[in-house]
Amino acid sequence: MGEPYYITTAISYPNGKPHIGHAYEAIAADVIARHRKAEGFDVRFQTGTDEHGLKMAQKARELDTTPATLASEMSQYFIDMCASLNIDYDVFIRTTEPRHHAATQELWRRMEARGDLYLDRYEGWYSVRDEAYYDESELVAGEGGTRLSPQGTPVEWTVEESWFFRLSKYQEPLLALYNSGEFIRPESRRNEIQRFVEGGLRDLSVSRTSFDWGIKVPGSDDHVMYVWVDALTNYLTGLGFPEDTPEYAKWWPADLHLIGKDIVRFHTVYWPAFLMSAGVPLPRQVFGHGFLLNRGQKESKSLGNVTDPIALSQRYGVDVLRYFLLREVAFGQDGSYSPEAIVTRANAELANSFGNLAQRTLSMIFKNCDGELKTGLEIVDADVALSEAVTLGIEGLRRAFLDLDFSAGLESWMRAVFACNQYVDEMAPWALRKSDPERMTAVLMVLFRCVRSLAIAVRPVVPTAIDRLLDQMGIAPEARGYAALADSTWFETLAENDYRVAKPEGVFPRLEMPEETPEETGA
Repeated sequence: MGEPYYITTAISYPNGKPHIGHAYEAIAADVIARHRKAEGFDVRFQTGTDEHGLKMAQKARELDTTPATLASEMSQYFIDMCASLNIDYDVFIRTTEPRHHAATQELWRRMEARGDLYLDRYEGWYSVRDEAYYDESELVAGEGGTRLSPQGTPVEWTVEESWFFRLSKYQEPLLALYNSGEFIRPESRRNEIQRFVEGGLRDLSVSRTSFDWGIKVPGSDDHVMYVWVDALTNYLTGLGFPEDTPEYAKWWPADLHLIGKDIVRFHTVYWPAFLMSAGVPLPRQVFGHGFLLNRGQKESKSLGNVTDPIALSQRYGVDVLRYFLLREVAFGQDGSYSPEAIVTRANAELANSFGNLAQRTLSMIFKNCDGELKTGLEIVDADVALSEAVTLGIEGLRRAFLDLDFSAGLESWMRAVFACNQYVDEMAPWALRKSDPERMTAVLMVLFRCVRSLAIAVRPVVPTAIDRLLDQMGIAPEARGYAALADSTWFETLAENDYRVAKPEGVFPRLEMPEETPEETGA
């Protein structure tokens, strides 16, 4: 097995059904995991649901049910979303699991043993929706003189006894962490967090007594832990913490926490401080991606523009949705989507460019070469130039994906696809069929090799369609990682084993521009 690589998403808060933002993060993490596997890494991918806290308790009361019942019902929607979007995780964590209670309480005990927890009285502003405390200076003015959090959510003045974590103690260690490498990405998020910490840290309230839906504080059963102590510990829970398991020894520290930009503070200030206190190694990197905007607007239930990702994938196709989201938006920045944009991108690049290239190549081999793969044909400079262009495009994709720059990587891949289509137009194999059949065959064999390489390269993004294509090309499942791209003998081996191309079936059909449905928009 290759070098271990442990990636996590943020765990989703299941007080509502999944929306397109949940899908975006899950798809991105899945592509990262698949890409790393293709590169030869031994990957562990974890996701899950964050099921405690005041929001869940309030939602359960609103629905006249228990928080536990609500958590079980709603977490299933997120499991179903992953299945629908081909999210191939290794572990799905639910914070209501007994193993998670044990892990979180052990982290608490270690922080307490370090002398970093003390009992006091909390008075301040709290946002139930954000599950976050805010200083007076961070609040913004709302309508009618109301106070709102920096995210625009309502806040309420809270007074209660609370355990506090000595966050102020970790200001300088955190700043040293930020300056030592790329712990926070992208750079804009790092700069934002660094300014926040440089402004001074106050000790953090880490327990509540006003509700009881949460993990009990060891030795203080009338207190439940602040939901972020609870939620963040999930990254350890899935590895068997606090036991010295082989999984923990192999996979921790995590290589990447992939999260939304709205929770960067919790992951890059509170989480590393908790771990420093508990004597647990820190994750290597936290990446805060941007928001997806619906036609340029942030999604909101009140606006009726919340998108159901499962309905969207059912209408346009799972692979199409996966490709669009990573191709359209520069990862790390906010981006916008619409049904028109999805169809336009899918038709132009998947159907017309790559899909048509693959379909034409295999169809011409089937019709004009009786499906037979030929070796030992004369290769000319144009053939070598195309192979080099394809190799260059694939290398660009691989480098960009390692840097989480998916849009740039797919742009590099598309340049290679365009080069192949230009080669087809210039070589005109349909004309060569009469004038020079041997040259026609050589052109088709060059294209067969290029299509196979391009398919393997983009497989982490559109795995289902690409697997169907590679099946048609006779490429075995074990030969679909990036190591196979360096195998110079595969084509000859395939030909010597008398593999024949059958009549192909297209894997990227053109899409019509449909009208939006209520299921897609949340209306």
